[in-house]
Amino acid sequence: MLPPTKGSIDEILNGQNQFIIPVYQRAYSWERKQCKQLWNDIVEMQKSSSYNHFIGSIVNVAERFAPTGVKKYTIIDGQQRITTLVLLLIALRDYLENHDGIESCIKPQAITDIYLKNMYRDDEEQYKLILSQGDKQNLKNLIEGYVDRVDENSRLLHNYQYFYNSIAKNVLSPDKIYESIGKLEIVNITLERERDNPQQIFESLNSTGMDLSQSDLIRNYVLMGLDPVIQNRIYIQYWNPIENMFHYENQSTLMDDFFRDYITSIEGKIPTKALVYENFKRIYNDLSDDTVEDICSSIYKSARLYTNMHYARDESMELNSLFRDIKSLKMNVAYPFFLNVYSDYKKGIVNKEEFIEILGYSESYVFRRAVCNIPTNSLNKTFATLYEELDKTNYLNSFKYVLINLDTYKVFPSDTMFHEYFISKDMYNIRTRMYLLSKLENFDNKAPIQVENFTIEHIMPQNKKLNKYWKDALGEDWKVIQKDYLHTIGNLTLTAYNSEMSDRDFNDKLDIKGGFKESALRLNRYVIKQDTWNKDKIKERAEKLYELSLKIWKYPYLSNEELAYFEKDLNGEDKIIYSIKSYSFSEFSKELYEKLNQNILDSFPNTKVEYTKNYIAYKYETNYCDIIPQQQGLKIYINMNFDEIDDPDKIGRNVSNIGTWGNGDMEISINSANQIPSILYIIGQSYDNQLN
Repeated sequence: MLPPTKGSIDEILNGQNQFIIPVYQRAYSWERKQCKQLWNDIVEMQKSSSYNHFIGSIVNVAERFAPTGVKKYTIIDGQQRITTLVLLLIALRDYLENHDGIESCIKPQAITDIYLKNMYRDDEEQYKLILSQGDKQNLKNLIEGYVDRVDENSRLLHNYQYFYNSIAKNVLSPDKIYESIGKLEIVNITLERERDNPQQIFESLNSTGMDLSQSDLIRNYVLMGLDPVIQNRIYIQYWNPIENMFHYENQSTLMDDFFRDYITSIEGKIPTKALVYENFKRIYNDLSDDTVEDICSSIYKSARLYTNMHYARDESMELNSLFRDIKSLKMNVAYPFFLNVYSDYKKGIVNKEEFIEILGYSESYVFRRAVCNIPTNSLNKTFATLYEELDKTNYLNSFKYVLINLDTYKVFPSDTMFHEYFISKDMYNIRTRMYLLSKLENFDNKAPIQVENFTIEHIMPQNKKLNKYWKDALGEDWKVIQKDYLHTIGNLTLTAYNSEMSDRDFNDKLDIKGGFKESALRLNRYVIKQDTWNKDKIKERAEKLYELSLKIWKYPYLSNEELAYFEKDLNGEDKIIYSIKSYSFSEFSKELYEKLNQNILDSFPNTKVEYTKNYIAYKYETNYCDIIPQQQGLKIYINMNFDEIDDPDKIGRNVSNIGTWGNGDMEISINSANQIPSILYIIGQSYDNQLN
């Protein structure tokens, strides 16, 4: 690295120099607020007669160049800063050209010749600054004075216009602005490609500009160290097409989500959002000209599948319909799992019908849990590890088998549990209410409707001051009935005439223009056959909709023969299925266990309980403690190194050199419920150890 130099934009751009923004750099992204800050700094500096003002650094790599040619530098940090200063200079030049009556010492052509173009050079070498991607031509047009040819959505144009308009306000004269630009100090750091590691230096920089996203960092990591020829080929062939798959409006955010899900699909573990880049580097630490194409090809294929799901643009209409439903349910947590299964579908490992069923059962799993008020905070981990549990030789049935055997906080709600909540739950105030009504209306419908064109109608009105008709129809307990059944599925439907219906009598709702009798909606088929509306009708309709719901949100049943296939061990023998009944408890130890078990489940979220031959395992990612029932109490094993455990009450003993059935170095014997608080303190350390 050459010694850093502190200078001005004049010292950086003056001379036969060219600064190139490489393809791996993100597009120009500074917004109005950054430009406004720069402009305010210029105005304040001039008003306070400051000698200089530091605005940050530019880090570049010196490229090989002929002694008589243009000196070329690849910018790896600071492109936003230098580009914005160039825009300010262009705006100042154009303002002077358009107002030639203004007295000024500055010649507009001098700005072009000193800061914008290399005189006597041809083609791209004539430009001092070359941007990447779609920004390149827009900046060239601005430099050449062709403002009308610049993309109207370009941030380059927007910021150029901001500076031009700010100059036009005459807060400072053009000469004072020019003088202030010259006072802006920039630290210029030039690296030597043969001696320095640009990637390491880039990562250590504390930029004062906009923070790079995780996907920006990954792109830089993949492309930065490549030979320039290979770098451009990989960008054109893979990376630019990848970025173009994601809509521009929220490209960066969605690409960050994609890379997080991509890494989860590979490892079965979910990286934190802030560490996606670090995890990517750990996985692909052997990045070179020889390996990068395979890596980018893998990313490209996964990005294609990911965006097919997110934007519902598969060639199959059936799959797109499912993808839209999955997006409506906000099932992004399942994307890592779907990425793997979708890939297997494209490879022919799983057929289309099986893939459709897997998507459907996944949708059913998430929706049933939401209806049954089961917390969703564990779903990401459930789906992250699900793929590894599948038997690829019996793909669909193994998936169903895994779902059937999910328990505790991961459980797939049974029909009985689903029924209880479905008919009685407040469905009006749930986030997915339009999804629910859309699915009920459009199931097996060859001409599905757009529910967005309708509003939700309460057949029994919401008004707490019901009129005499409704009080008589509901009976003496009308207040209780309205309270208990108002928002339940049996009383909800869709209409395009919500305001006309309002609190009208039921018969009016049937017969008025646009009323239920004129409705072609399937949701209203039961309603139009009734001559009154009351508690019994609401309950009966709820039951009919529940019967329909079982066809939509199915439970993954397997036959006894299919179950038996998965309940054989490798030798073809029946697997032994352990349960709480498999252990030898006394009445005392059973009561003690139940108290401790409940305390553990209440204290440590997302715990999974597994029953094995020798112990009861409590798991987060793996066992954090094991319990062995005995006649006189319980033995507990803590899965940590003994020396790392804080045991203030000295209730545990070191069994690291003793053979035991449980996992871990500490054994605790418990024979009294009074010991539970101390034990929970120690168990919590093992649980937290897995979280970290």
